[in-house]
Amino acid sequence: MRGVPGRLSRLFDLGLWLVVCVPPVTAAVSPHGRDVLTAAVGVPLLGAAVALSRRWPLAALAVPVALSLALDVRMSTPLYWTALVLFGYLAGQRMATARPALWFFGAVATAGLPLCALVLRDLWGWPMQLLTLLLTVVLPWLLGRYRRQYAELVGTGWRLADRLEREQRAVADRARIRERARIAGDMHDSLGHDLTLIAVRAGALELDPGLDARQQAAIGELREAAGAATERLREIIGVLRADDEQPPRVPAAENAEALVERVRSSGVTVTLEHLDDTDDLPPMVGLAVHRVLQEALTNAAKHAPGTAVQVRLVRDGAILGLSVVNDPATVAPLPGVASGGSGLVGLDERVRLAGGTLRTGSTPEGGFEVVAELPVTGGTAPRAATAARPTVSAGELARARRQVRRRLVQTVVVPLAVLAGILLLMIPISFVSSSFSVLDRDRYEQLEVGDVRSRLPAFTRDGPPDDAPPTPGDEDCVYYNTRTASADAYRLCFAHDRLVSKAVVGGSR
Repeated sequence: MRGVPGRLSRLFDLGLWLVVCVPPVTAAVSPHGRDVLTAAVGVPLLGAAVALSRRWPLAALAVPVALSLALDVRMSTPLYWTALVLFGYLAGQRMATARPALWFFGAVATAGLPLCALVLRDLWGWPMQLLTLLLTVVLPWLLGRYRRQYAELVGTGWRLADRLEREQRAVADRARIRERARIAGDMHDSLGHDLTLIAVRAGALELDPGLDARQQAAIGELREAAGAATERLREIIGVLRADDEQPPRVPAAENAEALVERVRSSGVTVTLEHLDDTDDLPPMVGLAVHRVLQEALTNAAKHAPGTAVQVRLVRDGAILGLSVVNDPATVAPLPGVASGGSGLVGLDERVRLAGGTLRTGSTPEGGFEVVAELPVTGGTAPRAATAARPTVSAGELARARRQVRRRLVQTVVVPLAVLAGILLLMIPISFVSSSFSVLDRDRYEQLEVGDVRSRLPAFTRDGPPDDAPPTPGDEDCVYYNTRTASADAYRLCFAHDRLVSKAVVGGSR
């Protein structure tokens, strides 16, 4: 499949060469020997331009420009207009930057003035050259540039769409990972809490003197199994739920009173000071309160078994305060109950996402306290940052569109501005040409048949007057002004560069 684009490119280049060679080859069938020579030189050079057009498009454009200037300084010959248009368009489409082409156009236009003055001896050929350069080279080049910009816009749109799709997939993957990590934390908090309470109860039963050794051993095994299950739960990694399942929330009908009562039933002494209604909390705040209370009670049961725990839940305006304080531990922590050290870190993150703050540490009496303050109105929006991602791609696409619109405006405005400049340029050219093409009357009177051109002014008049008689077909006639901006002119006709006749024409003579 790799050879197919290369074959198509070669076919395109072959077709391009055939098209640009049609005008000079057609002119070669005429009886004039110059046209045959033109075709013999131009056809291979145009082939070389086609070969250069992909890698060096500006060099390829320079070939028909040079051929056109060689035939006529004014570039008015139609033999290479097709080549100028096509190579100009391809240069605009294939060039990455515009500056080299602008320098090239400026150089050709600047060189036109001395060429017209030295070769044609007629300044009026320069505006003709500029106009031809504008219509056959610059305008197609601008169209090619616009086409390139439009293709880049389309390509940018597809790239941005692809990138946006990949970013959306990445955002969804990150959200899924965060959700699963949160669920893992919820599972650790809830099931770890229950398993700790089982271990606490088993530890209390293991010390009951009313049980025989076999029963105490069995309960000890139960306590160790609960501790090992807590440790394995912490190490679980895997798919925690299907994509269409909802994340776990606060257990139904389990408020602070129900959670404290369940802990009391396991043998832990807990007092609850609940001063305000907390039933209408935002979901994130309610979940944070439940997890903070659950983790704090679990830590108290694990690390300070047998001590009293005080829970205080107070709502002060827009702030909800929760404190869980346990008395100093009087016995060592229960053996076999694992502690990963990540529970408080997870609580801090959960409280922060809910917009609150968490403080933990030892009390002056030697106990331990967990204090959380959470807002009960409004909430944070941790996903808002991801919602702003598409604006980057949208901004890039908008900039690309503005560039294409600006290029379209340039394609229309630049030729009109250059055309207006050429028209304005004709005013001083008309004055200069009229002044430099004046033939002094005394010199005109002194001219005799057989004189040569070297004795004449440097520039000729731009064509004969409107009412001048026809030029003899076998003579080469030139016209000079009798004075600046005169209506009549001196007509001098030459044959083999020697004067054969002279006359005053025009001016209603």
